[in-house]
Amino acid sequence: MKVLIEYNGKKIESKQGENLRKALIRAGCSPHNGKAQWLNCQGMGTCGTCAVEPLDGELPPLKARENWRLNFPPHKIERGLRLACQLKVLGPLKLKKHQGFWGEKITK
Repeated sequence: MKVLIEYNGKKIESKQGENLRKALIRAGCSPHNGKAQWLNCQGMGTCGTCAVEPLDGELPPLKARENWRLNFPPHKIERGLRLACQLKVLGPLKLKKHQGFWGEKITK
């Protein structure tokens, strides 16, 4: 089943159940900023450079690795960021990538 993802104003299609990081990269919408495109953990959930802010849509609960990484600097779990590499696309999503190496610089 095809699912629509809106990422920083761009609309892309994903398969339901697909890894969000892989879906974004496949569509040419990197979840990484700047040099983080080359300096990242390749989806292992340890670097935090693929952090995105979910604005709308259903997400799976935090898994242990994602919870661990989002609980130390520069991230703070209460900011609501999620790691694209640790998420499966369940349905339509609207996401925002913030500035900064880790996507941690939230400006409203």
